[in-house]
Formats: sequence, C-alpha cells, structure tokens
Amino acid sequence: MYHYNPETALEELRDDVVLPHPVHLRDMILRTKLEPSKALELNRDFQEYLAQFGHAQGLARGILEQLVAGVRKAS
Repeated sequence: MYHYNPETALEELRDDVVLPHPVHLRDMILRTKLEPSKALELNRDFQEYLAQFGHAQGLARGILEQLVAGVRKAS
C-alpha cells in the first residue's frame, strides 16, 4: 500500500493506475457491438480519455519524483 510513501506510489503508477488502462478500455469498446454514430461518439470520448490519462500520469509522475528526491520528515 502506497499511503504516505511516494516511492511505492511511483512504482505503482508505473505498473498500474486506478483508472482503466487505455488499451483495456479500447479493447472493451472494440468488443462491443455499436451503432456507427455511437461508435464514433465513443471514439471521440476515448481520444479525450487517452489525452487526459497521459496528462494525469505525467503530472503525478512529476510530483512523485520530486517527493522521492526530497528528505522525509521524522515521524
């Protein structure tokens, strides 16, 4: 569990995140029979999800890397 440990949180971020990975989400979309208009709508939403997912990962990684480089307070 990563609570209060940025090194573990960073490792877990690199391994997996709470949100569905874009590849899995894409596969779920592809395995569902959809009307063309719904498929187009979901594809647009997926593209936005993909961009936001990457952005959030990048922000979290930067914060955690700075915390890992810092000195921990004594408890």
